[in-house]
Amino acid sequence: MLEVRNLSLRFPNFSLRRVGFSVAVGEYFVLFGPTGSGKTLLLELIAGLRRPDEGTVVINGVNRTFADPSVRRIGYVPQDLALIPFKTVWKNMAFGLSSRPFRPAGKSKRSDEGIRERIEEMLAMLKIEHLAQRMPSSLSGGEKQRVALGRALVVQPDLLLLDEPLSAVDENTGDVLMREIRALQRRLGITTLHICHRREEMRFLADRVGVLRDGEMTIHNPSEI
Repeated sequence: MLEVRNLSLRFPNFSLRRVGFSVAVGEYFVLFGPTGSGKTLLLELIAGLRRPDEGTVVINGVNRTFADPSVRRIGYVPQDLALIPFKTVWKNMAFGLSSRPFRPAGKSKRSDEGIRERIEEMLAMLKIEHLAQRMPSSLSGGEKQRVALGRALVVQPDLLLLDEPLSAVDENTGDVLMREIRALQRRLGITTLHICHRREEMRFLADRVGVLRDGEMTIHNPSEI
């Protein structure tokens, strides 16, 4: 599903250096490492939010290195979640659908009915139907994470990118969300790339792990770390 080949990006005080790895269809791949190791930078390159100095990003067999983010078929949850504060949960979900191509299953083109059905399906899947008309400012940390995850998944992406999705919640909430995310990923079979720095989170979630240190990556099984 994802191939990263010799990806490099240089700054005066830090560089990603010829990073290469692949993620299989349906795999849960964790990017693990200390703060400042380049994890978010690498995710932004894959998402198309930055352009590399060299190297290639291939998604689902297509070279997307310099393609617009909207055509990469990626669902992205940034660390700050980026929920729109003046829109309800429902409208945050609808924004994800209206801002990129989406075809409801069994329909030749997008329709208001198809969008409504898709949002209702995702709200139910995440057990947040009761939050549909709430504003982000009224939600708990865990509820905000579920909404951000739903907005990323509602567009039916090929690849899900999660940047420290559990960092802003307490440990108990994080443990619950960790299990929910893994169960949902298995249910949907979606290829997932997840950033974290907690060892227990990495070991619970990962099929394989890419360890980033000082802009360079090594690949491991979770039990090896």
